[in-house]
Amino acid sequence: MRYVVLQVILKEKLWGTGSGNLTELERVINDQASKGYRLHTITTASSGSKGLGGGDRVQATMVFESLS
Repeated sequence: MRYVVLQVILKEKLWGTGSGNLTELERVINDQASKGYRLHTITTASSGSKGLGGGDRVQATMVFESLS
């Protein structure tokens, strides 16, 4: 079997709650699906940010498995 491992950093919105770039996560998953891969595993790790704008960061690591 063949696997692909990708990471996406999800950033908290400047105002309000939730991620400001969930569409990026969706795009990565759909891109791999169109190449014949399915999401096998996803893990997340979070960290705070003290920089300008603040907000937490969530690192999503995804393992995709080839369907063929």
